[in-house]
Amino acid sequence: MAYTDRELFARLIQCEAGGEGIEGMRAVASVIVNRVRVPYGEFSRVSKGGDFRAIILQPGQFTCTRTKNNNQNIYNMNPTDIHFEIADWALAGNTTSSVGNSLFFFNPFSSECPNFFPSKVGIIYNKVGKHCFYAPTEAYKDT
Repeated sequence: MAYTDRELFARLIQCEAGGEGIEGMRAVASVIVNRVRVPYGEFSRVSKGGDFRAIILQPGQFTCTRTKNNNQNIYNMNPTDIHFEIADWALAGNTTSSVGNSLFFFNPFSSECPNFFPSKVGIIYNKVGKHCFYAPTEAYKDT
């Protein structure tokens, strides 16, 4: 079944940050908006000037878009009103200042966030809930 961009986004929000409260879900949604808007690097080429679906479904980016060996994925989610509200908020171009221009996030399953995103293309910006958010470094421009 093909989902609309809105439903796909709501499913990703629920899957990636459903247990992180409203601010955590908005933070994850903001990373997607930031990737759509960044004017250089890999995500700029993927989004082609604003394609949310291309960013969400970019291979290897979000655990929740992988179906192989992963039962918790976007296709098994049942988003509720709050997930759709946050998707609508983000699709309208909104972001939260708690993550700034972050392009990356992950849950390190630790109380500490590493200083750099594993590939050194991001530097720690903030921790929201259990997720660490990373702003792009100069190295990201070469991606």
